Amino acid sequence: MNQMTNVNPDSQSPMLRVDNLTHRVSVETDTLTILQGVTLEINRGESVAIVGRSGSGKTTLLGLLAGLDTPSEGTVELDGSVISKLSEDERAKLRAHRVGFVFQSFQLLPALTALENVMLPLELAGMASPEKRARELLERVGLGERLTHTPRQLSGGEQQRVAIARAFASEPLILFADEPTGNLDNRTGQAVSDLLMALNREQGTTLVMVTHDEHLAARCNRQFHIEAGVLTEPEAAQEMAH
Repeated sequence: MNQMTNVNPDSQSPMLRVDNLTHRVSVETDTLTILQGVTLEINRGESVAIVGRSGSGKTTLLGLLAGLDTPSEGTVELDGSVISKLSEDERAKLRAHRVGFVFQSFQLLPALTALENVMLPLELAGMASPEKRARELLERVGLGERLTHTPRQLSGGEQQRVAIARAFASEPLILFADEPTGNLDNRTGQAVSDLLMALNREQGTTLVMVTHDEHLAARCNRQFHIEAGVLTEPEAAQEMAH
């Protein structure tokens, strides 16, 4: 399972390029710096883990990389578009066509079945044969027998697999995952990790996740550590030393 994604760093521009990203928030009379001078590049098809303790700034960073928020300073370029300079509507349109999300809390619609949850983004995007595509993906994640079940009738691991099927349904160029195994037991978390890595390889989707899970992080092409809003890549330093 340790097979790496085939990454061609020369194929056009990087999928994600971040330069001197800084994010501050005002708290009463003070200003709090959440992220400080973050610079990184992520190639197309890579799997990248951002590891850090609670409060280190990793979820804030993920939101900025995905265009859910705008930085105080610096730029975020996603698939050639400087999203940090786009309007909220322009960012939403870009996310709809190029970005997938998997959250720790699953964020499925409780009144819809597994099949309907996966079909919804396909229908909104006007994709042909949304039901066929949704069925194929749910079978791929091992839920072919659970299509008509609502989230309440599914275990945590099953709900997360529906969320992963939904995220990959529109064939995003990049998938952001926020603690995708955080609410799962070890065995279920391992199965979800296997699934994310397999889909990363099969579809060539760039995968960027924040996680406490060191085992999941170790399976990615690259790992970054974040502490007090400062991002470092420990492996890079070791490679330069050799």
